[in-house]
Amino acid sequence: MQNVQQRLPEIDALEAQAFSAAQAGREDEATKLWSRILEIDPGHVRTLMALGQRAFRQGDMPSARAAFQRLVDTDGSDAQQWIHLAITCRNLNDEPSEESAIQRALSRDPSDLVGLILRANLLERQGKTHQAARAYGAAATVAPPIERLHPELRPAVAQALAYVEKYNKDIGTFLDQYLDPFLTQFAGENLKRFRDSLDIMVGRKKRYDSQSVIYHYPNLAPIEFFDRADFPWLDPIEAGTNDIRNEFLEILAAEEGFTPYISYPPDVPHNQFAELNNSPRWSAFHLYKMGTLIEENAAKCPTTMKLLASVPQPDQPGRTPAAMFSLLKPGTRIPPHNGVTNVRVVTHVPLIIPEDCGFRVGNEMRQWIPGHAWVFDDTIEHEAWNNSDKLRVVLIFDVWHPHLTPPERAMVTALTAGVNAFTGGSADPEV
Repeated sequence: MQNVQQRLPEIDALEAQAFSAAQAGREDEATKLWSRILEIDPGHVRTLMALGQRAFRQGDMPSARAAFQRLVDTDGSDAQQWIHLAITCRNLNDEPSEESAIQRALSRDPSDLVGLILRANLLERQGKTHQAARAYGAAATVAPPIERLHPELRPAVAQALAYVEKYNKDIGTFLDQYLDPFLTQFAGENLKRFRDSLDIMVGRKKRYDSQSVIYHYPNLAPIEFFDRADFPWLDPIEAGTNDIRNEFLEILAAEEGFTPYISYPPDVPHNQFAELNNSPRWSAFHLYKMGTLIEENAAKCPTTMKLLASVPQPDQPGRTPAAMFSLLKPGTRIPPHNGVTNVRVVTHVPLIIPEDCGFRVGNEMRQWIPGHAWVFDDTIEHEAWNNSDKLRVVLIFDVWHPHLTPPERAMVTALTAGVNAFTGGSADPEV
């Protein structure tokens, strides 16, 4: 390394001569100069990139791959290095290596537009329709308007938009047919909001008024904190706060079953949750997760589970209900975010609340008080903080939005089952 540092002026001079020769079309001279650089510094990043790009332009894919592979083995810190390798592997029909390089590129920059397009292209070639639609959707989300794109990228982004549009049309047609017998059962009911929700989900109508991340149900009033009187079933739950807390304390003493609240893989955008991803600072003890009862955990708190059985838990197969003990460690702040859908709302039952803890939904801030529950719409931007030096614990569970009628709830359940039937569960789109 010291020898390389001492010879940096020589390397810089050789590099300048190599690029000058390449620009002048003196390819043999440029190749000799780059080879000389690699004799001095076998891992010289710019030289390996230049050799790889030169071989790629000349159609020499094996040499391009060798240069790009050597580059990522030596460095690999830049997503573009892996993208060059992925494109070269695609041209060599080496799909496993292409997939691995794309994953490594997106692990370094989950929002890289070219990486997202490459992933979507690969999934489409593999015949993975649902995953490809989600990947193209991710690319379309991060892409600027077409007119602001580099001309070489415009066709790829246009393809992404067209793929998502066709996918939405296909799932819309499928769900129209799938849901028809369910709608017939409620022929006399007002299901306009449900029909609008389906049209919004599959792109037939625009969404204007909600911040629901995934599935929006129109014309549900965006209420930050609901009127306590709307939820008479909260009375026995609040009365059982001490019993719920005691069951939790036994669980806490055992120190088992707790998992990070946020756990994203490295190749998807972490956005505002990067600091808390896979962190024990915000953790959960799940009772229901993605609609599944966690039997081992539930068995440890029978009173809590008995009380939860009395609430109007939402029924979305593979999605809800959800219930957990949420733990926020001292000095931790949950950043502002929005929930996935407004068809269910969220209940907080405060159990252990130190001073200097707080919660905001929209413009309204509140302090938790043990034994006093509230229900809020989590599709409205909300955040929480624990500025104390003690643990904060809240029982959290979801319930149907109180303004949905029984037929509408039934249709949302059917819609979720329909999406599952369309995707086979492979795409796992949350509704």
